[in-house]
Amino acid sequence: MELKVKLSARNTLSGKVVELKMGQTTSHVKLDIGAGHIVTASITNEAVDELNLKVGDQAWAVIKASDVMIAKDA
Repeated sequence: MELKVKLSARNTLSGKVVELKMGQTTSHVKLDIGAGHIVTASITNEAVDELNLKVGDQAWAVIKASDVMIAKDA
C-alpha cells in the first residue's frame, strides 16, 4: 500500500497496528513493519480518535528528525 499524501518527511514505514495503549492524554501505538520489527510511537489520544486507529489497521510511521544519534556499549 502506498501513502498518497505530500510530506516533507522522507522516511515512511508501512505496517500494521498491533497494539494500542491509551493513557490519560497520550497513546502508545505499536506498528509491525515486518521482519520482526516493531516501531512504537507516542501520539495524543485525540490523534488516535481523529485517525480512527484500531488494532489491525494498515498505517504508516512517518519519521522526521533533525538528529539521529547512535550509541554503543563501551
